[in-house]
Amino acid sequence: MTRTHTTIDTPIGELTLVAEDGVLIGVYYPGHWTRPDPATFGERSDRGFEEVERQLAEYFAGERTTFALPTSLTGDGFHRKVWDLIDQIPYGQTTTYGELARELGDPTLARAVGGAVGHNPLSVIVPCHRVVGKDGKLTGYAGGLQRKRFLLGLEGAPEASEERRPPLF
Repeated sequence: MTRTHTTIDTPIGELTLVAEDGVLIGVYYPGHWTRPDPATFGERSDRGFEEVERQLAEYFAGERTTFALPTSLTGDGFHRKVWDLIDQIPYGQTTTYGELARELGDPTLARAVGGAVGHNPLSVIVPCHRVVGKDGKLTGYAGGLQRKRFLLGLEGAPEASEERRPPLF
C-alpha cells in the first residue's frame, strides 16, 4: 500500500489531503486535534488529488453540496457508525451529539459520539461540522470554531448565527 499526501489552500486555510492507493483517507487542518503523525502521510505528491481538489473548490464556491470521491475511513465499529450518521446529515442542516446518540439507540452516548466526531479523519468530506451542541451552540471542532462557523455559514445553516466572515488564517 502506497500513501501520498499534498496540501492545498482553501478559504478555511491549508488542508492536508492524504490518500492510500488513490483512495482519500484523510483531510486535516493545521493544528487538527486528532491529526496523525505526518510521518504516516507518505510521500508528498501533487498527482492523484486533482478530483478531490476540484470537488473541494466547487464546495467552497457554493456549487457542490455532496462529495463523490473514493474514500476509506479507518476506525472501530462505533466510530464508523457515527461517521456513517454524520455523512447522512444534509447540506445546510445540523444535528446534535445527543440526537446522534439517540439514533444509535442510547441517549447516554452523547459524549462518546462527540469523541467519535472529533476523530473523523475526513473533515469537510464527512461533514462533522454539521454536529452542534444540544442548544444549537457551536461546540468543539477539530479545526476550530471559526472554521466550523465558516462552513455552516457557507451552507446557510441556521446555527451559523454570526455573519459569515472569511477566516483570519
